[in-house]
Amino acid sequence: MSDSNQLEAWVAALARELDLDLTNVDVAALLDVARDAAHGVTRPAAPLATYLVGYATGLRNSDPAAFDHATAVTSELARRWVEEMPG
Repeated sequence: MSDSNQLEAWVAALARELDLDLTNVDVAALLDVARDAAHGVTRPAAPLATYLVGYATGLRNSDPAAFDHATAVTSELARRWVEEMPG
């Protein structure tokens, strides 16, 4: 099984176990957030950033617009981080 197929299968299985509907969840956007945080800040920032995106979205009743906003803001901050917070 390829890595992408393995990831898709794992996400689907986890969603079932957690009783989540991922219809409006853009997994690729979450992976982009993780990448931006890991590369722009530090590797441990990746899971924290994706958790906070989910938390922010959940607080706004899982509104797809809230998810889009949270991913955009998080990725943008991570990309700017090296320039704004050197060291």
